[in-house]
Amino acid sequence: MKIALFSDVHANLPAFEAMLQDMDSQMPDAVYCLGDLVGYHIWPNEVIAEIRKRGIATLKGNHDEKVENLITTADSLNEQGKKYAYHLISEDNREYLRTLPAHIRLEFKLNTEKLNLVFAHGSTRSIDEYILIDTDETYILDLLQEADADLLFVGHSHKPFHRVMQAGNGRFQHVINIGSVGKPKDGDTRGCYVMLTLDNNASVINNEGIKIEFRRVAYDVETSSRSIEDSLLPNEFAQALRIAK
Repeated sequence: MKIALFSDVHANLPAFEAMLQDMDSQMPDAVYCLGDLVGYHIWPNEVIAEIRKRGIATLKGNHDEKVENLITTADSLNEQGKKYAYHLISEDNREYLRTLPAHIRLEFKLNTEKLNLVFAHGSTRSIDEYILIDTDETYILDLLQEADADLLFVGHSHKPFHRVMQAGNGRFQHVINIGSVGKPKDGDTRGCYVMLTLDNNASVINNEGIKIEFRRVAYDVETSSRSIEDSLLPNEFAQALRIAK
């Protein structure tokens, strides 16, 4: 079973299209998005349209949540600033974002053993909680137990990592931050997503049956950045793409 997971596209269509092309070449059996389709860039409707066309199961991110009480007027569409990115979103796509779920859970039974995968944007406790590579291990283990998760996949921080922790009784638990497609913050300008492979031996006591691959995908960063500078969005958003910070 091959599962592709991506997050934090942030309306960056060139990065999204490059990621989709690479992802399609991998022929995953299932695809999930962990949220933040919008914000920071000028193509939210095009990104949402492709997500909906493909029928990709998608979570609500904290930026997707910003449309819930958004009122767009003629003035707001011509107003420079960070909020402009959300006013670009069509009403139909806003309704789609409003109805996205907070979490997705998959339960596998391999060799009679249960393996639970849980997907969240920030964490299972909060849509905007940062789970980082150096987050306290005891805290993460409590979080995993609370969520009944053997593998927890998150986004939000835009900083990819895979951390394996021993939970006792010979069991291992995993937390994976899948990085960002459209706005990396780890110094690498390439988009990032994860390809998870589970074989028949995958279990909480056999890590060899669980493969996490971080795939980095190059795209035309400069063209994407200039499109921001040619819009009403702050130029700082363009520079963030160039330096991936």
